[in-house]
Amino acid sequence: MSLQATPEPSPPLLEGGKGFLPRDDSLDDPEADAGRLEAISQSNLDHEYSIPSAVKFTWLGTYFLLSLLLTIYNKLVLGVFKFPWLLTFLHTSISALGTYGMLHMGYFKLSRLGRRENLALFAFSALFTVNIALSNLSLAMVSVPFYQTMRMLCPIFTILIFRAWYGRTYSTLTYMSLAPLIIGAAMTTAGEMKFSDAGFLLTILGVIFAALKTIVTNRFMTGSLALPPVEFLIRMSPMAAAQALICAFATGEVDGFRQALANSEMSTLATFTSLLGNGCLAFFLNISSFNTNKLAGALTMTVCGNLKQCLTVLLGIFIFNVEVDLLKGAGMAITMLGAAVYSKAELDNKKRQQTGYKKIPQ
Repeated sequence: MSLQATPEPSPPLLEGGKGFLPRDDSLDDPEADAGRLEAISQSNLDHEYSIPSAVKFTWLGTYFLLSLLLTIYNKLVLGVFKFPWLLTFLHTSISALGTYGMLHMGYFKLSRLGRRENLALFAFSALFTVNIALSNLSLAMVSVPFYQTMRMLCPIFTILIFRAWYGRTYSTLTYMSLAPLIIGAAMTTAGEMKFSDAGFLLTILGVIFAALKTIVTNRFMTGSLALPPVEFLIRMSPMAAAQALICAFATGEVDGFRQALANSEMSTLATFTSLLGNGCLAFFLNISSFNTNKLAGALTMTVCGNLKQCLTVLLGIFIFNVEVDLLKGAGMAITMLGAAVYSKAELDNKKRQQTGYKKIPQ
């Protein structure tokens, strides 16, 4: 997608809960006016409800598969490579190189963005880094079961942000489906709940930032700026990689990695091969994640996070011989039920939204 933009003045961002306002190139152009009126007439049809179900479920399935594979891969890698910031640097760097290669092969073209849009992208990359930092800090202050349970609240905060900022509401069935999704996922991750006051606050803040990151990602690609997912990735990845590398130096991970290599604690060839494969898988997951977010919506992405937690435990039974008691087994079943109800609610919402759109006078 190629966007035309004049350098000055730059448009306001996120004004009035409408995302990125369109850049107005020709106020006196009748065709442009007609296009704006048509866009307004379609504003009651949320983007995810305009996507064919087959396309949406295909991307959701791809996202689930790659996400589960990377979760297991990361567990194996971090068992030897105990440098999470360097791993994030690797993921974002390979994503930047991969999208750069796609750009030069002609898979997409870069849009022309103004200063305001580029600053917004930089702010998002900072949000991405802060989200990781909060996760790392909170995990050091709370138990893993408590952290995982609190992360299950992400769909609730997503709805609250959407409602507060965009005035968006959902059907009663959608709200009802979140109860088994959250309760079931929390049962699946049940364990010893330990946390400090600071750890509790950081964990909650991390959940809010995670929900905000998912929503902002969606608005970059579905708002009036409407960046294609691959272009969004190529613009965000280099900045996120630089920030992750700075954090790696600040936390001593770079020195720790050098020392580990000097002490032959890791095989250089085996480590390089393993990390390269991990980074490539992360690249494909990033493309899948951004496309899925654009096509399925931010709330669906957070719901998928809860469902993925249960599927990870399920796979752990077969791969890592994880023992699952009755509580965790029931939690997985309840989460699956919630996912089914949520899918039904989304299909009903899509039919309702499309019917309402067709009734608009042309």
